[in-house]
Amino acid sequence: MAAAAATTTDLTGRLAVVTGAANGIGQASAVHLARNGADVVLVDIDTEGLQRTGEEVQKQGRKAMPLVVDCNKLEQIVEAFKKIEADYGDVEILLNNVGQSARERASEFWCSEPETWDFILKLNLYSTLACSRQVVPGMRERRRGKIISIASEAAYMGSIGVADYAAAKAGVIGLTRSLARELAPFHVNVNAICPGPIRTAAADRLPIWEQYLKETPMGFAGEPQDIANVVVFFASDQTRYITGQSLIVNGGRWWS
Repeated sequence: MAAAAATTTDLTGRLAVVTGAANGIGQASAVHLARNGADVVLVDIDTEGLQRTGEEVQKQGRKAMPLVVDCNKLEQIVEAFKKIEADYGDVEILLNNVGQSARERASEFWCSEPETWDFILKLNLYSTLACSRQVVPGMRERRRGKIISIASEAAYMGSIGVADYAAAKAGVIGLTRSLARELAPFHVNVNAICPGPIRTAAADRLPIWEQYLKETPMGFAGEPQDIANVVVFFASDQTRYITGQSLIVNGGRWWS
């Protein structure tokens, strides 16, 4: 299967913030936003990963502004966005990408632990709420902006062993719909992307990865670029009349 091709559109001069930008979907999306003209603030806890992503963004001829932030800590999120506004300007595109499943701590619900629920809900849902809260007032006042959040097919499929993750990502979808309706009169678009099996370093460690692929009608795993293409689409003026939507990108595993 050929590698995913990068699409192009015009985001010249716009400022984007990408959380979870150090690796995988976040890294691919940050680079692709830059490829299409955006300057990008890179938010992650992984310093080395941020440096790698920043170098790739700069290769596209755009500015890269890395910020080391623990998105499980509200005070760090608030301070980061204050710095962004003061040092770099108005955020026109927000990609809420930071998040993960329980990975090695994943289990069926009957033996899951509340400590794991807390981690998953905070990182996947609460961080999306917190980051969105920082940019909404400015977007509302300027009457423009794009908020894009990474959810998951798990919110629709109810995948076994990830009840906490599915619940968190279903919350992201609910937030997307409610916020889209609230901000529509201010011409701010709010949409979500729901990836299925996407080949990243984290995904390759999942014990049920091969089973995921067997259940995928198209017969292959997606790549981070497949999601990055949709991110740029939702960030562009092509989607001025699209809001409150959750686009499933999963090779045909589920239709809504």
